[in-house]
Amino acid sequence: MRERSSVGLGLALLSAITFATSGTFARPLITGEWSAVAVVIARVGIAALVLAVPALLALRGRWAVLRRNAGSVVLFGLLGVATAQACFFNAVRYLPVGVALLLEYLGIVLVVGWMWLVHGQRPRLLTVAGSVTALCGLGLVLDLTGAGRLDPVGVLWGLGAGVGLAGYFVIAGRIDAGLPSVVMASGGMAVGALALLLLGGIGALPLAAGTADVTFGGHRVSWLVPIAGLSLIAAVVAYLAGVAGTRLLGARLSSFVGLTEVMFAVLIAWLVLDELPSLIQLAGGALILGGVALVRADELRGTPSAPATAPAEPVLTGER
Repeated sequence: MRERSSVGLGLALLSAITFATSGTFARPLITGEWSAVAVVIARVGIAALVLAVPALLALRGRWAVLRRNAGSVVLFGLLGVATAQACFFNAVRYLPVGVALLLEYLGIVLVVGWMWLVHGQRPRLLTVAGSVTALCGLGLVLDLTGAGRLDPVGVLWGLGAGVGLAGYFVIAGRIDAGLPSVVMASGGMAVGALALLLLGGIGALPLAAGTADVTFGGHRVSWLVPIAGLSLIAAVVAYLAGVAGTRLLGARLSSFVGLTEVMFAVLIAWLVLDELPSLIQLAGGALILGGVALVRADELRGTPSAPATAPAEPVLTGER
């Protein structure tokens, strides 16, 4: 079990690092001719296509397994992919990006509450302490000083993103063990892309894209460069590693490890976009790592949140 958990932790960290690249890849597109929703659709749509063949090979004709988990795959796509990202990008229309991110990551509290109320996994003292420590660290990393009065519409969108993020971790952590992670990731992203495309098609979300060169890392490059990074690194690797890691760690611990995404995002922006993190943000990163360590210590002491090796029942409850 220790080896299984260590592999899960490594996958969860890989997922956090690759998810953290999404903002850096997306910025030159969004500041150019692309709308945020169009960027998301391209990101998860291309990734779903890339993973389609590996998903079919991993499934090996076991269509009964896919049919048995079809509802969970659809919910994963609607909550963990479409809802989380659509709500987040609507939240930033009314709120500073830092505030919107903080509201989204309140979803980890929903994960702890869900596992307690629905599955009877009452959080122990270390998990509570880790929750408080990590959220305090998140607030420092996001550097929320001077945010001003919050628009209630934006707050509601941000909380909606938190619900989507919680759905991402809960559903990925409780899906049937017989369903390959690559099938879950590919199917969920396909559902998410189609849902967002439908919302854009009816005018509920703005859709705009272009083929002009963009500025990335101080250089003029083709728009295909950030699109490739978004779809292959920030989606294919990120979602595949995230789903696999969550299934090994369980929803609660993986959601806390996911908090490191914010810290990695700050570091990547520093390296690629020359946005130097402040001392407060570095201190926040240390608190996030400390909070994750506390939750990890609680898991190793025997908290019953690690998934069993037998197939778990699907849960019908995710900026991802």
